[in-house]
Amino acid sequence: MDFGSSASANMIVTNTPAADLALTNLAYCSHADLHGFAVPGTELYLASVADSFVLSPSLRYTGHESIRNGHIALNGIQRRYARVSAGDTISVSRFIPPDNFDLAMLTLELEFVKKGTKNEQVDAVLLANQLRKRFINQVMTTGQRVSFEHHGNNYIFTVNQAAVGGQQNSNSPQRGMISSDTYIVFEAPYASGIKIVNQREAASSNIFKQKEFNLESLGIGGLSAEFADIFRRAFASRVFPAHVISKLGIKRVKGMLLYGPPGTGKTLMARQIGKMLNGREPKIVNGPEVLSKYVGETEKNVRDLFADAENDQKTRGDESDLHVIIFDEIDAICKSRGSTRDGTGVHDSIVNQLLTKIDGVESLNNVLLIGMTNRKDLLDEALLRPGRLEVQVEISLPDENGRLQILQIHTNKMKENSFLAPDVNLQELAARTKNFSGAELEGVVKSAVSFALNRQLSLDDLTKPVDEESIKVSMDDFLHALHEIIPAFGASTDDLERCRLNGFVECGDQNKENFQKAMLLVEQVKVSKGSPPFTCLLEGPSGSGKSALAATVGIDSDFPYVKIVSAEAMIGLHESTKCAQIVKVFEDAYKSPLSIIILDEIERLLEYVPIGPRFSHIISQTLLVLLKRLPPKGKNLLVIGTTSEVGFLYSVGFCYAFSVAYHVPTLKTDDAKKVLQQLNVFADEDMDAAAEALNDVPIKKLYMLIEMAAKGKSGGASEAIYSGKEKIRMSHFYDCLKDAVRY
Repeated sequence: MDFGSSASANMIVTNTPAADLALTNLAYCSHADLHGFAVPGTELYLASVADSFVLSPSLRYTGHESIRNGHIALNGIQRRYARVSAGDTISVSRFIPPDNFDLAMLTLELEFVKKGTKNEQVDAVLLANQLRKRFINQVMTTGQRVSFEHHGNNYIFTVNQAAVGGQQNSNSPQRGMISSDTYIVFEAPYASGIKIVNQREAASSNIFKQKEFNLESLGIGGLSAEFADIFRRAFASRVFPAHVISKLGIKRVKGMLLYGPPGTGKTLMARQIGKMLNGREPKIVNGPEVLSKYVGETEKNVRDLFADAENDQKTRGDESDLHVIIFDEIDAICKSRGSTRDGTGVHDSIVNQLLTKIDGVESLNNVLLIGMTNRKDLLDEALLRPGRLEVQVEISLPDENGRLQILQIHTNKMKENSFLAPDVNLQELAARTKNFSGAELEGVVKSAVSFALNRQLSLDDLTKPVDEESIKVSMDDFLHALHEIIPAFGASTDDLERCRLNGFVECGDQNKENFQKAMLLVEQVKVSKGSPPFTCLLEGPSGSGKSALAATVGIDSDFPYVKIVSAEAMIGLHESTKCAQIVKVFEDAYKSPLSIIILDEIERLLEYVPIGPRFSHIISQTLLVLLKRLPPKGKNLLVIGTTSEVGFLYSVGFCYAFSVAYHVPTLKTDDAKKVLQQLNVFADEDMDAAAEALNDVPIKKLYMLIEMAAKGKSGGASEAIYSGKEKIRMSHFYDCLKDAVRY
């Protein structure tokens, strides 16, 4: 049977003549048919079977068991893959391999032929050598299954990945030919009973000092996902031999950027990565240290950092060690070109010099540059493109599980030495430390230890011996520490409480309904799958309780980030500075999964003056943009605004930036009576008269009048009033009310 370059013929499927031949992955045919599969110019025979996979045909010389013309013998696994049975007809054609068809890497998933076989340990180095020798010049296709024998056990491998050096048509099956240089990666499901050892030793390039990474032992907590991302993108390609990467046609990663809020572990991560690598000791450079007052000296300092790597690559080539350069605070020297106007152009020259060394005409392939910053926005954009600092990993605030890992790391030694009290619940502490960074959690542990140590000291006699066995760090110590260590990105609880000094009391159906609607918005934010920020405007007369309502929503929401933006904190600042502070609040909110921002007294933020009217257009535009800006993926935000000048906001179109608006009214007689009953400062017979006098009064003024009346004319009766021993005299109350109305 003769096959043309593209012609195919139908052949009859038959069983493999002998059981041992089923483990060869060969197809068997007659001598006459074999020549039809010859690859011109080679000694290879290749057959494309049913357009599914490519097999290497062979002969069978055993007399009566020889294969007849027009027949092809396939083993059970091959027939199952081609979906045929013995006696069926199948399409077979000669396969001409394209150029650069050798496999650079082959990923195989192992399993036993017979399910339930006892557990076996497989040496990846030995098995890879055996498979390369046994299946040399055979073509492997993604999804193909092959049976083989190894150390007395019958296995099946499934081809999960077949990567070749040449380009393949994306529409064609991913396949290639096994060569002596093919690097084989083995995988085995946990339930298979197969344990693969020495997988890393199978690579000719081993850049790591240890086989496995225990991040907790390295002092890294809550960053397992980030570390996995770094390993995949920056180090996975360096585990494989240089010739494998060359055949894949890619270049190894030369730089990565770790960015995120201060204290989240960027420097720790970079330092530990340097320790884990074999080869040269990492060079750690603090950004400002590179700068010099002498002309050209700064650029020379940058060149000197790469000198060792250049010499190593010139002398050893691909065998060169990996040179790691760690830049802390890289934003100090790699600012966007043209952004600084110092007249020297030094910062621009540093960026140019660094870009040339990393990815210039004579770029280095044995360098890994690790930069760290909490101001990614300041970096020159050319530094962040692929080929330079292309791996950009955000080291963000840890989640609850990450916080638990960090607390375990920092309390591990005191637990081993029996200094940690049994009542300490790290899981509860992790739940209560929302938006704490790794550094802040370490500060909590230090603070708790200081409370525990302080109990053992006496200020009267500091020389008194200390009983080490009595030192115990208790749960109370940690709770006290939580009041002492305030997270930079946490909820501003003190500011929230200042907005409701008298608490949040029941004062009418309208206010109750407003609170319920606002809390419903909170629930919607929690379940949102990504949308523009939820916005709510609380409007009403001055002193009607808008700020107290917003603060109560923030406290009851239990969101990790709640921040109040008020004009009080911006007194004396220029417009541009105010805008920068407001933008920073929103940027900080985007670092937390759930956030609430309270824009208190928007008219004061806008510097509104009724004469004119006049207001700040710059601040107005900044707020309008931020209110409509879509938060990052996975970050949900609720913005609550309060105003006493809703007419002005409507006139300038500001109200339309809010999704909903709730009116917070003054107190009616019945509402005022409810508040007075809760305060219990009037006699029962005076309650109705006092409530009637307080009709249409804002709740903030009500508290002020009650406080003035409670002090009396002498100014010292308030303690007896609030303790319940005395009641407010109506004459004093009416005097205060008269003065309040007058002014």
